[in-house]
Amino acid sequence: MAFRAYGARVLYQRVVAVRIMYRALSAEVHPQSHADFLKGAPHRKHPGVTNLKTLRLPDELQKAAQAIIHGTEVSGLVGKARSLTNFLWSRKRAPEDVTLRERAMALEKNLWEKTKEKGGDVDLQLLETQITKKVLSDLRKTTYHWSPMRYDEELGVVYMVAKLAGGYAAVKRVLNEIKKRDSSFSPHSLLDFGSGLGTAVWASHSFWGDTLKEMVCVDNSGAMNTIADRLLRGSSEKDEPVIKQVYFRQFLPVSPKVQFDLVVGAFSLSELASQKEREDAILTLWRKTSSYLVLVENGTKEGHQILMDARDILLKKQERAAHDPRRPSVFAPCPHESPCPKLFQLPLVPCNFSQAYSPLPLPGAPDRLTERFSYLVLSRTDWAGGEGLDWARLTAPVLRRPRHVHCQVCCSSGEIKRVVVTAHRHGRDVYRCARSSDWGDQLPIIQPEDDSSNLD
Repeated sequence: MAFRAYGARVLYQRVVAVRIMYRALSAEVHPQSHADFLKGAPHRKHPGVTNLKTLRLPDELQKAAQAIIHGTEVSGLVGKARSLTNFLWSRKRAPEDVTLRERAMALEKNLWEKTKEKGGDVDLQLLETQITKKVLSDLRKTTYHWSPMRYDEELGVVYMVAKLAGGYAAVKRVLNEIKKRDSSFSPHSLLDFGSGLGTAVWASHSFWGDTLKEMVCVDNSGAMNTIADRLLRGSSEKDEPVIKQVYFRQFLPVSPKVQFDLVVGAFSLSELASQKEREDAILTLWRKTSSYLVLVENGTKEGHQILMDARDILLKKQERAAHDPRRPSVFAPCPHESPCPKLFQLPLVPCNFSQAYSPLPLPGAPDRLTERFSYLVLSRTDWAGGEGLDWARLTAPVLRRPRHVHCQVCCSSGEIKRVVVTAHRHGRDVYRCARSSDWGDQLPIIQPEDDSSNLD
């Protein structure tokens, strides 16, 4: 019996020694240990986690919105809000004049070629008239008919019911990433371009209410500015605003030297009539940015493309008369400054993210909805790399399986890859972080060359 007990102890000691040796070797193979990137945080709250739980409107904002709804005379408000939501989601950019001319020329050329193939004597003047009519008819049938949104008081209230909670959730989710990754950022000023209902003011105030001293909301709709101001004042127009130092304008500040610590443009670039207008607006907003520029759009192919166009403009275009010579750097969501891989690897799937929220408590409204959005954050500070770590962005839902996790990530190399994360291959810390992460979070991944697959 004593010999058996001694043998068991020896065997146990050997097992312990092997475990210690394996952990030591694993630490050498996977240098990003717990102390390197977790910074003392638990795995479920690792530095790459930026998703938020189901968001609810601030109590003051929700009460003010309900007071406006109770005082309105808009009939069928919930149905109109649902229709407006669907319309805004399916909305496309206005077709460019150059594109229309190219399509018209292609249609005309095709019709002339068909006429030549038929042969015979024709009246050229009559034929030219017929072809012109046919080209115009085909263009009318196949061209998206874009028109600007003109918000009066009634449509503004409908928009509030449709987009207040979802817009607030999307903007707060994006600002949360800045708050978490750059804890030293304490903005004193905010510029909200296309401010609408003022959701950016409420979202930024929830993070930096102690430091924000000036918030300028710019929207060309006077009716929308009136509703946003009413939301700040609560149930009565005569009450003092809940958030002070908020100023409403219908045009951007004129002076090019005036800058703001935080500049936000949420769901506003898509409302501009042409690529030229969007480019001018983007460059103007960047000139007015001293720290961060935040752009948010619907999570559609159109919204994603608008943001990628804005990204290309700012990264590639050199301004001669820039009062602030600091170059833009992509802060989020891209971990690189290469062309977006989704545009050529997964062209049918936009790069978008989601945030759960509680909608306004109206008849028939569900308890929980999800806002799907695309976003872009640019910084005046170079965020490339970051403490020697390579962080990848999760661009799809994480699939958790026994002892392994399937992740689709956008990497610093500018590629989208599928990675199967295991404790054996990537280390215990990275594996546990992967299990705790979700779509939209960042993940540090060290992998052998054959451990991932490109999405070609």
